[in-house]
Amino acid sequence: MTDYPSLHMIINGEKVSGGGRRTFDVVNPVTGETLAELPLADKADLDRALEVAEEGFKLWRKSTPQERANVLDGAARLMVERADDLARIATMEEGKPVAEAKIEVMMNVGLFKFYAGECSRLYGRELVRPVGQRSVVRHEPIGPVAAFAPWNFPLGNPGRKLGAPIAAGCSVILKSAEETPASALGVLQCLLDAGLPKQVAQAVFGVPEEVSGHLLASPIIRKLSFTGSTVVGKHLVKLAADNMIRTTMELGGHGPVLIFDDADVEAALSTAAPGKTRNAGQVCVSPTRFIVQENVFEKFRDGMAERLAATKIGNGLEDGVQMGPMANSRRPEAMEKFIANAVDKGARLNTGGERIGNQGYFFQPTVLSEIPLDADVMNEEPFGPLALINPYRTEEDMIAEANRLPYGLAAYNWTTDAARQRRLGDAIEAGMVGINTHMIGGADAPFGGVQWSGHGSEDGPEGVLACMVTKTVHEA
Repeated sequence: MTDYPSLHMIINGEKVSGGGRRTFDVVNPVTGETLAELPLADKADLDRALEVAEEGFKLWRKSTPQERANVLDGAARLMVERADDLARIATMEEGKPVAEAKIEVMMNVGLFKFYAGECSRLYGRELVRPVGQRSVVRHEPIGPVAAFAPWNFPLGNPGRKLGAPIAAGCSVILKSAEETPASALGVLQCLLDAGLPKQVAQAVFGVPEEVSGHLLASPIIRKLSFTGSTVVGKHLVKLAADNMIRTTMELGGHGPVLIFDDADVEAALSTAAPGKTRNAGQVCVSPTRFIVQENVFEKFRDGMAERLAATKIGNGLEDGVQMGPMANSRRPEAMEKFIANAVDKGARLNTGGERIGNQGYFFQPTVLSEIPLDADVMNEEPFGPLALINPYRTEEDMIAEANRLPYGLAAYNWTTDAARQRRLGDAIEAGMVGINTHMIGGADAPFGGVQWSGHGSEDGPEGVLACMVTKTVHEA
């Protein structure tokens, strides 16, 4: 088994630890035991990171597209070579099955390779002008980026936060989740080992409110990239507004899944059930509210309960495990509260609903059905292995429920009616819509939401352009 590494911050290429700093206990969610102590940044560390990021931007903005591409391609190769170690560390920190963590590694590989190609595709345009005049539109790197990544995808989230600024020619200060630091450090180390200048990317950890407040108050930071809850995201947008910092916000979701009576219900179940247990439901685009037409409601509900009850749960490092523990002690507690509130209001508990064992943070995959809309779980993102299944009569009713909440990240639809497919693509209010599929992401596809699920996009050409400003130069 891979040993868990010692922990540190990275500022100007140096490993920063010790010195009487405050620490955070990184815990293995399988056992609840401490893996290591993580040093937390103080104000002097953050000031140093800002100073280095300013230097790094002056350097990196002058880099050629090929230099940036070489770093990203090189980091992708190193991640492939280190995939087993990276995945095991992510599983030790966050709990997901190691097979899922390896997929996360390869997601970064694909993204870095795509961004390497984008370095040579950041086209501007020349406007049509009279002879003797010239007007050119071009894209330039925005400046140092403050990037905040959560714990649920301990490899993929840091990869997104680092890849786009580096491709655009920006420097970046990464504040990844304290629960999963070694995973983030592993991704950054691949970039540094691939030749990224040490001034271009820094990694700090600390009390989230202290770090965000300090970085966003600095005039050095020109861009905020955040993935996390809607509540925290709204707070950070307010902080960013004081310095007119551009923001990309990927926030919470409450993924509706519309199952129509003409759908291939077995295909929907075979996709939705593993989608629900993926990462123990701790996924911003997790299928959550199953909006099922009456004629197939019982078949879908019973099929989902049967599949979730058969899920193999255990240590994510063991072969055959389909779902690991939840990531921290807060998550099982939240599941218990959601379920108790829903049942108290009249919901039916079809399967699951309880913790597993007395060690770690394991929780049963759960199906609730016929849930009143005023139950907490129908209005707040559960972020756990809860499938919420309600019957509806008409297409109009189903669309209305899908759009009822102010969240609009991902939505899924199952129907064989071609005309309805087109109607749903138009009617559903979400940044990403899947029709007869839950595959809504890709290195070349923008990833982001609307309304309370945020704004802006990661991945795709849009992910790089989000780290750039548009300038028009007019010549006479």
